[in-house]
Amino acid sequence: MREDFWLERWARNQIGFHQDQVNPCLQRHWSALQLPAGARVLVPLCGKSLDLAWLAAQGLRVLGVELAEKAVEDFFAEQGLQAEVAERGDFKVYRAGALELWCGDFFALGAADVVDCVALYDRAALIALPPALRERYAAHLTAILPSGCEGLLITLDYQQSQMEGPPFAVSDAEVQQRFASDWQLETLERLDVLKGNWKFLKQGLQRLDETVYRLHRR
Repeated sequence: MREDFWLERWARNQIGFHQDQVNPCLQRHWSALQLPAGARVLVPLCGKSLDLAWLAAQGLRVLGVELAEKAVEDFFAEQGLQAEVAERGDFKVYRAGALELWCGDFFALGAADVVDCVALYDRAALIALPPALRERYAAHLTAILPSGCEGLLITLDYQQSQMEGPPFAVSDAEVQQRFASDWQLETLERLDVLKGNWKFLKQGLQRLDETVYRLHRR
């Protein structure tokens, strides 16, 4: 999957993956991470998610990373925020208060960029990537995030042959394979969410499971 796939989706406003509300699983389970006020949270492949603003409203500093500049600009415009813009390495950084959105390739992010990130939130990154990139993504997270980092990971799982991704199906077995050697994993919730997702029903899916994991970087 090439970068221009996502850039074209944003350019054409084909963003059915964008949620028009804060993710309910985030709201239910974020407190389990027990983060101190002012903690910095990494949100990979963040788009213009309303979850970013919700996290900032909890007293956290948010570092979102997004390839499409349109998504970044739309986020600040829709939040009514005037962002300061600066260059940092391979990234164009938009900043307003506790919110920073770094526009660029997630894989260009280094350990020095996230050295003070004590938390990770992934609702739409892992499931946005095909298998080979999921392997690279998980390895990169593990390589750059510090020991002790807490995370909340939300996945979707279904019969992949019944629908082309994204979002891609990510099974519990794959999550264990990608993370268990370097992260402590705890399943917080698993839900059957097919009935509430008409777009997936139209695709002919017979099941759609949403799973919430708590992660702890060893």
